[in-house]
Amino acid sequence: MHDQLPSEPEPLGGGLKQRHLTMLGLGGVIGAGLFVGSGAGIAVAGPGIVVSYLIAGTLAMCVMRMLGEMSAAMPAPGSFSVHAERALGRWAGFSVGWLYWFLLVVVLAVEATGAAQIANGWAPGVPQWAWVLVFMLVFTGANLAAVKNFGEFEFWFAALKVFAIVAFLILGTLAVFGLLPTASHSFGDPVGFTNLTGQGGFLPHGWQGVISGVLAVVFAFGGLEVVTIAAAESDDPVRAVSRAVRSAVFRILFFYVGSMLVIVTVLPWTAQKAGISPYVTVLDAIGVPSAGQIMNIVVFVALLSALNANLYGSSRMVFSLAERGEAPRALLKVSRGGVPRRAVLASVAFGFVSVLLNLEWPESVFLYMLNSVGAVLLFVWALIAASQLRLRRLVEREAPERLVLRMWGFPWLTWVTLAAMAAVIGLMLTDDTARPQLLWSTGATALVVAVAGVRELRARRA
Repeated sequence: MHDQLPSEPEPLGGGLKQRHLTMLGLGGVIGAGLFVGSGAGIAVAGPGIVVSYLIAGTLAMCVMRMLGEMSAAMPAPGSFSVHAERALGRWAGFSVGWLYWFLLVVVLAVEATGAAQIANGWAPGVPQWAWVLVFMLVFTGANLAAVKNFGEFEFWFAALKVFAIVAFLILGTLAVFGLLPTASHSFGDPVGFTNLTGQGGFLPHGWQGVISGVLAVVFAFGGLEVVTIAAAESDDPVRAVSRAVRSAVFRILFFYVGSMLVIVTVLPWTAQKAGISPYVTVLDAIGVPSAGQIMNIVVFVALLSALNANLYGSSRMVFSLAERGEAPRALLKVSRGGVPRRAVLASVAFGFVSVLLNLEWPESVFLYMLNSVGAVLLFVWALIAASQLRLRRLVEREAPERLVLRMWGFPWLTWVTLAAMAAVIGLMLTDDTARPQLLWSTGATALVVAVAGVRELRARRA
């Protein structure tokens, strides 16, 4: 474990502005999981999905606050991997870094394939694999050129997603108060709040439904972490990460919980259909023309945005691992503009492999890979919380002036957050759908931790 706080500068180039980081924090987590996947949560929780999102969002918000505290005090491209190494030892930094890298490059394949499926629907003459190739080449080019290119791509992608949700919230609220007609209510006839208490009540499946909803939606909050990785390449990392974290957490909670509240208020929760975005169902009911195609465009942008952010995050994570001797040193080569090009190419290369596995064997090889990272996010969050418990004391002792952003209710709220994550893991064991993901992810995590342990033992003997 490192006993002193670092002071050496990082070799990566700057270029990310405050607006890039703020929008990355807002848009990085708003993805297809919200626009499409939220339907599964509504099916199991009914209107209680609002409570499910509130619980999951609060958990994510606490983790983000801890991560923001550490990143403002010690900005680094490896973010929580670096923090884990300083707090818990090399094994922790190695484990969380490689697990997160593996998570990003596997999920990258899902996003590339999903975007290609939508594009193939618009242009059936172009095969799906060709679209995947185009997307991967475009975003590889953007990430190789300069970090500001990544920032600009992500800024405009996130801006479109945020605009879509704000517009949805406005239209839905107008319908609730009768200022817009719906399929079942004319203009001037407010929908009101009857749908929140009808069809079995606010909790049609009881609190068990709410808990199942949490399991269905908690992983949709993954992606927030990238903003703290990106902060290390901003002009003023400390100020940038503090502002980005403060602005992002509450607004994201507002977007998620707010849009779920609109969805289950405008229409009965039973009106949602499997495989159709709840957003499309509500927009159709309000009478928005071509609602399905509009949402297709938004989901398409959301997928490309996540692909871009994941390629960036994975390259910086593996670069940071190489910097600390936990990955091949060859990945440390940096361009004149401060871009770790070999780290980008290594990440995109594995991303291409993942895409090929997804296209060829989606129900076998790739499914096992996807399951193996399904619950990794929870393990990453748990290590972030454990690291914050140790590092907070170190910073308070050695450089209290670096605590420009503080975790609320320390240390009690950190312990409560850890207990909540343990509860989610326990609930996943009892859920038939979530159990395979947890078991595969636990196996993958155990393998990485074992490799980290062997490396540490060898290092001590050397």
